[in-house]
Amino acid sequence: MSALLPMTCLCAAAQQGEDNAPAKGDFTVAATLGYNSYTEATALPGNLTDYSAAAFSTDWSKKKLTVGFEAGYFVSDKWKLSLGGGINFTHNPGYADKPGTIDANTPADADGTMGEIPNYRAVASQYSCTYNVAVGVDRYFNTSVKNLMWYGGVRAGMAYSLNEQKYDEWTAMGKSVGESWSLRGALTIGADYYVLKGMYVGASVDPFAYTYNMTSFRPQEGLARLSADSSNFAILAAPTVKIGFRF
Repeated sequence: MSALLPMTCLCAAAQQGEDNAPAKGDFTVAATLGYNSYTEATALPGNLTDYSAAAFSTDWSKKKLTVGFEAGYFVSDKWKLSLGGGINFTHNPGYADKPGTIDANTPADADGTMGEIPNYRAVASQYSCTYNVAVGVDRYFNTSVKNLMWYGGVRAGMAYSLNEQKYDEWTAMGKSVGESWSLRGALTIGADYYVLKGMYVGASVDPFAYTYNMTSFRPQEGLARLSADSSNFAILAAPTVKIGFRF
């Protein structure tokens, strides 16, 4: 109860006090909590004899929650442009293999391997890059509740992921690459409540969203790409809550 009291007071002050509605030229920054809209790719081992591919899942209901950001700019009192996303780079250094005493001539039973030294596979040198970007346009509407506005808009976004691996061992067949990208478009509705002149809370959902994904692999250098794609249609998708600040 003690935690709810400050928010109750803020809402009451916003309701009874001055008009906190946004205006042309206002800039907003918000922290968001919603579904993970990033894509993912992991390169396949480069020393197999058979390979298969599957498109990365774009079903929002099967993904974990993630914290993101959204920046916005009111080009007029009722129209707002928004931008969100993020980027990540990861590098894992590689290490060479360490051969033991077990080889193809060693009997594959307990007596045959007793006292033998196992082989240590190489640790792959890896590079990964993942990013996500989304833009939107919203039209705001007043309600009968002071400082509460609802909006409708559209969203368009792209996500990309790249993973490259290379093993320093004699069975390796060069660099292995995994790549995945997604294109997403959605209709969005939501509401923002301006509890203070410079602070607001909000929530949104996508009445309809479509996502196209392409996932590709090149297990060995010189081989053609092995690809798979998917289309995802969603209704009442990607519920998101946010807390933001206006400048």
